[in-house]
Amino acid sequence: MIIVEGQARLAAGELERLKDAMRAQVEASRAEPGCLEYSYSADVLDPDVMRIIEKWESQEALERHFKAPHMAVFNAAFRAATVLSIKVDAWSAEHSRTLLGG
Repeated sequence: MIIVEGQARLAAGELERLKDAMRAQVEASRAEPGCLEYSYSADVLDPDVMRIIEKWESQEALERHFKAPHMAVFNAAFRAATVLSIKVDAWSAEHSRTLLGG
């Protein structure tokens, strides 16, 4: 499993402007083979910070995702936004366990 986590700080109002593009990206990504989780959210304490979390079955699934047509559409919308900073990391996860709930 590959876990992707990151955050982007955007100029005021940009996250709201990107909502439709974000929604379309999440819906298309969740429908991809190998996608276990895909979400964007605004930080509760800072509405100009976009949180990113993804889980993929494999590195191959993630690489296919990067080549998906909807990625180009979202990337164009994101590049048009005023992004002040961004950092996204990926980890390989051998196993996981539930800490709360089921």
